[in-house]
Amino acid sequence: MNEITIKDEFIKLGQALKLAGAVYSGVEAKEVILDGLVEVNGEVELRRGRKLFKGDTFTFEKESYKIV
Repeated sequence: MNEITIKDEFIKLGQALKLAGAVYSGVEAKEVILDGLVEVNGEVELRRGRKLFKGDTFTFEKESYKIV
C-alpha cells in the first residue's frame, strides 16, 4: 500500500489522487471519481471534495493508498 503524507488535518479526494500521481489533473480526477472508479475505505465514492483524514484509504486502478 502506498502512503500519502499530509501536513493538514485532511486532504480532498481529488487532491489526493493528484498528489499520489494516480491522475495528471483535477479534471481527470473529477472524471474518474464521477465514473465510480475510486473507492474510499472500501466503498465507491462519487464526491471529489470528500475529505480524507489520516488513516483513510482509497483505491484506484488496483492501487491502494493510505493517508498518513
